[in-house]
Amino acid sequence: MATTESETTATTIELTMGEGINRALAEALEREPEMMLLGQDIGAYGGTFGVTRGLYDRYGHDTVRDAPLCESATVGFAIGLAVSGVRSVVELEFFDFIGVAMDQVFNQAAKLHYFTGGRLQVPLVIRVPIVARMGMGPQHSQSLESWFMHIPGLKIAMPADAADGYGLMRTALLDTNPVLFIENVRLYGRRGTVDLSADPIPFGQARIVREGSDVTVVALSALVHEAVAAAEELAGRGISVEVVDPRTLNPLDLDSIVASVKKTQHLVVAHDAHKRCGVGAEIAALVVEQAFDYLDAPVERVCGLDVPVPSGPLLTEVYPTAGDIVAAVERSLARSA
Repeated sequence: MATTESETTATTIELTMGEGINRALAEALEREPEMMLLGQDIGAYGGTFGVTRGLYDRYGHDTVRDAPLCESATVGFAIGLAVSGVRSVVELEFFDFIGVAMDQVFNQAAKLHYFTGGRLQVPLVIRVPIVARMGMGPQHSQSLESWFMHIPGLKIAMPADAADGYGLMRTALLDTNPVLFIENVRLYGRRGTVDLSADPIPFGQARIVREGSDVTVVALSALVHEAVAAAEELAGRGISVEVVDPRTLNPLDLDSIVASVKKTQHLVVAHDAHKRCGVGAEIAALVVEQAFDYLDAPVERVCGLDVPVPSGPLLTEVYPTAGDIVAAVERSLARSA
């Protein structure tokens, strides 16, 4: 079930989300010296976005390896390591390029445990950055998480802050199943308090980011912060918004989402990805199946437009904002008035 944020009394430090992920990787390498990191430019360069910076100097070339410009080969090699008992972490340069390795991801990594009747384990983490809102064009800006919710055997984590980047990556690095770890580049530099003494964050446990009573907003990744900004604006108008961050998409903490909807009787789902067949559509369908009688208005979806992502001035027209969430909340309440 969901946990509500509160002040911690344990030792805490300030980290960016990128630093939190880096720290979790370093802790795992200390625990499992045979573990390997693979990816383009993750060695001396420290990764395209600097997340692996310092690990090459600390652990060396045999552990932190630059991979060839071939995602299918890199993921395939990592799967081979994993099934032979060596935990591996792959960094793909952009989420968009995972298509080059799709057979390795959904036909091999996600199915080998099932194929072998449980005899093989696949301790593999595939790190993929979403480079949304950065003007890098239609081949480098896509949020493709909904593709992978459709694949049994693959876990999906999607942190929204430093604490979750650290805590969810720690969990991913203890799992014996393949994990797709989706990181929004906009959040790498966002600072937050991280409790180093806390347990790893369990998959399938949503976070109630902000409690409320009038409308539930389920938001993913960078849209969590847009949802909080919208909730703060609406609070000034006397509207109480509950913001829920699922944290992981598979497993999905549907119980916490449904419990929130039963309380507020309204649901808005927000994410950067295209609207059609996005995660918001699946969450909306699940809530209608399990809590239809509690809904006082249709589910609202606040999503990216169903167009190739442009660069330049049109970029601001594609992605949703806090203002779009505010408008969706207002529509939802108006339809139940």
